[in-house]
Amino acid sequence: MEKLISNFNQVQSLPEKYIFPLEKRPGKLPVPACKFVPIIDIDETAGENRAVIAQKILKASQEFGFFQVINHGVPEDLMKDTMRIFKEFFELPTEDKAIFYVENSRSNKNCKLYPSSIINATEDVHLWRDNLKLNCHPLEKCILDWPEKPTRYRQVVGSYATEVTKLVPRILELICVGLGLESGYFEDKLGEVTSLSVNHYPPCPDPSLALGLTKHCDPNLITILLQDDICGLQIFKDNEWIGVEPVPNAFVVNIGYQLQILSNNKLKSVEHRAVTNSRTTRTSAAFFFNPRDGIMIEPAKALINASNPPVFRAFRYQEFLRSYMTKNGNNDNALEQFKLQA
Repeated sequence: MEKLISNFNQVQSLPEKYIFPLEKRPGKLPVPACKFVPIIDIDETAGENRAVIAQKILKASQEFGFFQVINHGVPEDLMKDTMRIFKEFFELPTEDKAIFYVENSRSNKNCKLYPSSIINATEDVHLWRDNLKLNCHPLEKCILDWPEKPTRYRQVVGSYATEVTKLVPRILELICVGLGLESGYFEDKLGEVTSLSVNHYPPCPDPSLALGLTKHCDPNLITILLQDDICGLQIFKDNEWIGVEPVPNAFVVNIGYQLQILSNNKLKSVEHRAVTNSRTTRTSAAFFFNPRDGIMIEPAKALINASNPPVFRAFRYQEFLRSYMTKNGNNDNALEQFKLQA
């Protein structure tokens, strides 16, 4: 438990094991704030508005690999309550968190609290974060292993998981419309929400030398991120890192590798990372949605023709995930093994 950053006692200087190599440091902060990551209102998705919104999502997914959605149907009070519960968990006494603490990433617990030193470590450099990972499917079983403290944790986070799970098919259906695919194309591809990853980034003595999360693309289908009002998420666009400004009551949505493959490269999974700051704790929570077990992943046949041949071969998601994990976050060649030869 002493490895948890949330248990550090006001460290005045950054420990050496958290200092990244020069070429991987975030450097001078802050980076330019990206005011252009599209914010899309999905409240009115009937009739003509549906096609307009679908095109906005398609364009954002092609240009940024990211967008934010508002008026999404998840109650504002529930979002705030959920974020409050997450923050309160990391403020609990050590003995209340100890039962979830693991140092083995292969643990089969449905709720795991990791120190930064065993997740995404790069060249023996540790991330400046603690991570709580909750298995979410099947929800009624997994929730029994979730924290009972703070009070109402299971009730609030369980309700939140249910609401977000309803949101994802709506977003995927709009992507269907934008791509010109038949209605419901993704319905048979989408599995349940598989996991929730809650990241806790305490104030860092020197944010220019450390990272909360290294650059990566998500291997899954789609990710729904809830973040507080502290800047920290950055995406890599036009050869520079730009910050994604938090928008009140919005979700950040990003395209995973599986959507890039299913769209035959029409959509893009974009590198992103998390930086720290020296003043305020930042909290974020990412829901990861994976393809359904057992289905074959391949470019949608409706998007394939003589001028747009398939870029990727067919495979199962578990094959992709094993390959992704062995590459240890190396995004440069994550897709190469699954591409067809020209």
